[in-house]
Amino acid sequence: MALTATIFKASLSLSDMDRNHYAEYPLTLARHPSETDERMMVRLLAFALHADERLEFTRGLCVDDEPALWMKSLTGEIELWIEVGLPDERRLRKACGRADKVVLYCYGGRAVDLWWQRNQAALQRCVNLAVIELPVESTQALAALAARGMQFQVSIQDGGVWLSSASETLAISPRLRKQAAT
Repeated sequence: MALTATIFKASLSLSDMDRNHYAEYPLTLARHPSETDERMMVRLLAFALHADERLEFTRGLCVDDEPALWMKSLTGEIELWIEVGLPDERRLRKACGRADKVVLYCYGGRAVDLWWQRNQAALQRCVNLAVIELPVESTQALAALAARGMQFQVSIQDGGVWLSSASETLAISPRLRKQAAT
């Protein structure tokens, strides 16, 4: 018998001072049986960083040709493609050909450094790709907050993120590895 996805509900109260975007988002996340809490929470953080009414979680791990999140135009063109983890460089190049902008949120500590050394030269040619590293301490702390029902207040200012739950507040400082051309 195949395992099914586990459903998580999250409520985000977002204050993004960098984009002047303030909104409430009731979200439903499906966690694939092979997905870790850490990866799921990175997807949630990526949503907060790019929050928009048209931004949506995809089937992700179940489907090879979909990202973790995407935002499509009203005509169906992919405006934003968001990946998480350490994907194959060919996958990112293919995404750059399909979407206006691609953002990768990588995490995993030392593994990110090794991945970046192997892929940096090839990825520099992808002008619409941004690569952002999340500190391992932050992603592990995010994973510890995973629950079937979650409520967070998220504040974003000057590139920094403050994520607060009922019990704790995390300060997350994403590191830009590669900037996309605008």
